[in-house]
Amino acid sequence: MLVDDHQIMLDGIRSLLISDPDFEIVGEATRGSQALELLSTIKTDLVITDIHMPEMNGIEFTKKIHEHHPLVKVLALSMSGEEAMISEMLVAGISGYVLKNTGKGELRNAINRIMHGETYFSAEVAEKLTRVLLDQKRKENEPKTNRLTQREVEIVKLISKEYSNEKIAQELFISERTVETHRKNIFRKTGTKGVLALIRYAEEKKLI
Repeated sequence: MLVDDHQIMLDGIRSLLISDPDFEIVGEATRGSQALELLSTIKTDLVITDIHMPEMNGIEFTKKIHEHHPLVKVLALSMSGEEAMISEMLVAGISGYVLKNTGKGELRNAINRIMHGETYFSAEVAEKLTRVLLDQKRKENEPKTNRLTQREVEIVKLISKEYSNEKIAQELFISERTVETHRKNIFRKTGTKGVLALIRYAEEKKLI
């Protein structure tokens, strides 16, 4: 089943697959809700879906597929290769993620591998997914004592704006003594000894 809110994309995907004897297109939909209704009446092995759709995006759509049709596999086909989007779709339960600039050969390969119980991610997507997983692993391996709390991150951001302890306390509705305690913990956890070093650390860790 093909799902995309742009008819021209549906036409394009159909034209790539319709002449292939290994595949049968059993339905098309321009909305996730419409596709869910079709899935209740048409036997479907695989849904190829866009991510950015009105009413119900690909993430929510994928979750509902797995909730109501757990045997149906999902291949995401999108213009977006954003790491956050890839991660969210992976958590939602996709079996593959291919960019819309792919050709017939790669799309056919992706479908075949997914239907044989494998997963498939186009090269660019796989590279970004690897970065996400490595970053998560790095964070998991960091000593917990070195991790800043959400409140400490907020204070780091305010320090970078040259806020005084008094102004930080007013901004966060806490006492100056509490701010001082947080600052000591922040410098200890980050291994920095001054504001400039702390700001460099925050920039490197993308906290600010």
